[in-house]
Amino acid sequence: MTALQRWPGRYTDRHGTEEVVFASDGRESIRTTIRGVVFEGYMMDDLGAVSGEPPEQMFAFFDGALCSCVLEWEVPIPVEVRGSGVRPGVLYCTLRLGDPAGPKRGLDAETLTTVLRFDGYEFRNRDGQDDFEDALHQVQRSLPRSARIRACVSCAWSDYHPVGHSLMGGLACFRDIKDRYLPVEGKVGPHNIFDVWDDRTEFVQETWLCEQFEHRRDGQGYRGSFP
Repeated sequence: MTALQRWPGRYTDRHGTEEVVFASDGRESIRTTIRGVVFEGYMMDDLGAVSGEPPEQMFAFFDGALCSCVLEWEVPIPVEVRGSGVRPGVLYCTLRLGDPAGPKRGLDAETLTTVLRFDGYEFRNRDGQDDFEDALHQVQRSLPRSARIRACVSCAWSDYHPVGHSLMGGLACFRDIKDRYLPVEGKVGPHNIFDVWDDRTEFVQETWLCEQFEHRRDGQGYRGSFP
């Protein structure tokens, strides 16, 4: 996998807006510093203070994670164009985390907006999406037919668990067992995802990319094509 990435971004809540940088290993760690407090989590909607919760007047929390705020960040996303090679693109992400809805009820709202800026144009998902799989599927559908995103979400060697996944990062990579993953067709039958699940290489974020990337084919794996 490639080295640690640093995503420029912003944090906004009722106290104001602050420019921040999110550092990610592409797998299970996202870290940033806001108002002098270090936060870390597996996903963007799971960022908790590393040294314990700071005073409540500085931030809002639900189950130890930031809420009642807006997180924005930029991620590099290469795009391959048929006949023209690979070109740089940037995915602009906005995650709105609402207020606590009550004990054990989660937040009253959580919405993700993604906009891919590429070749001077913008391609975005519809409002109201709540995970990166759906958002990036919509971004890909809005691109010209000759253009394809290069990221883990569109890779031939990645798949989700049949029970579902959260906002981001629950994408399993099978690059070390390609020959065993390739025949996978669903969650039942002689070639099912459960046969190889425990032998996955690791979990990755949808927007990550490694040197073993290959475009996903139609109907491949448990989750099928991208998009």
